[in-house]
Amino acid sequence: MSFLNEFVPLQQIMNEHKIINDPVFGFVKIPTGLLYDVVSHPLFQRLNRISQLGLTSVVYPGARHTRFQHSLGAFYLMSEAVKSLTEKGVYIFDSEAEAVQAAILMHDIGHGPFSHVLENTLIHGISHEDISLMMMEQMNRDMKGQLNLAISIFKDEYPNKIFHQLISSQLDMDRLDYLRRDSFFTGVTEGNIGSARIIKMLNVKDDKLVVEAKGIYSIENYLTTRRLMYWQVYLHKTTVGYEKILVNTLTRAKDLVHSGKQLFAPPSLSYFLQNDVDRQWFEQHEETLANYAELDDSDIWSALKVWKHDDDLILSTLAKDLLERRLFKVEVTEVPPTEEHVAYIRRRIADAMGISEDDTHYLMSLTEIGKDMYNPDDDSIGILYKDGTVKDIAEASEILNVQLLSKKIRKYYLSYQRV
Repeated sequence: MSFLNEFVPLQQIMNEHKIINDPVFGFVKIPTGLLYDVVSHPLFQRLNRISQLGLTSVVYPGARHTRFQHSLGAFYLMSEAVKSLTEKGVYIFDSEAEAVQAAILMHDIGHGPFSHVLENTLIHGISHEDISLMMMEQMNRDMKGQLNLAISIFKDEYPNKIFHQLISSQLDMDRLDYLRRDSFFTGVTEGNIGSARIIKMLNVKDDKLVVEAKGIYSIENYLTTRRLMYWQVYLHKTTVGYEKILVNTLTRAKDLVHSGKQLFAPPSLSYFLQNDVDRQWFEQHEETLANYAELDDSDIWSALKVWKHDDDLILSTLAKDLLERRLFKVEVTEVPPTEEHVAYIRRRIADAMGISEDDTHYLMSLTEIGKDMYNPDDDSIGILYKDGTVKDIAEASEILNVQLLSKKIRKYYLSYQRV
């Protein structure tokens, strides 16, 4: 009889949750109420039109998943983390659980078209995290203040710091999802991590998230995998070169518009081509956020299809490069290329295309990229032993070369038009 009393009809479960079938984690249950309202909000739905990996599909054709999928995956992992910590006796109020789930859902809503690619092109002096916060505050107004606690956690203003650590730290749900998801969609199987085991090994000690000692091998794998994914996927030279074509295309379009040329662009894109938008502009022009919220990947592709026919040789060349996969040549070096080498390339491009050497900067790019995979001085990963002591993974690991992982590797990417 007690079994019958505790039985919950399937229809009731379905009424209490919306179920999404995720290719990475399976069925993701979103409770009706606040969390489903977040997912249903137009600012969140916009993430369906923002690619998670920018233009990485030029190298890995399967990498066409969206920020929407990633955010749902991070939400799923957050739900699992809250459940795991609760089972270990970490007391979490229902309101805290709901708020941290809402915060991880919204953590990426401020991304622009192609994710990170355009942050310093269409806008500058303001990060996508800042814009995410602006959008969260807009959603909070729409939802009558129900997101106050979630925003407090996102801004790291909530007294219990473990919730912010679950959102943003060396070992947060954001990273656990994107490594697993990006590995899945790129087909780079070496990037797969044991996210489920890492979450099961999470605990709290002295108000900080730690990993139980039996999970140390999963953390070692996570750190080495992260290094591999950055250099093999995120910073692949072909992807970096392709992204520079897009950056240079928009830079040329913006310069042409500022010189008085009439260029086709969807209204939201036109707004950012016409105006020099930075943090102060965002704060002083309330229509800016609305225009930004309308901007997504499709606006850029629509403009490119028209620009490839433009009478400006540089703009049309760059647009065709993107649409027809005519990639920049990319040279990757450990030291900066010499000025003589760069000048030689500029002369070749100018002669071949019949343009001035001054204008060749639209057809080439020199980028310095530095990346360390683990910084023990900034939010380290603590390993919890049975006797209650905590050691940093750098000290606890017997096989990790943490000096190598924490070393800031610098590479120089010289990319330029093939002529």
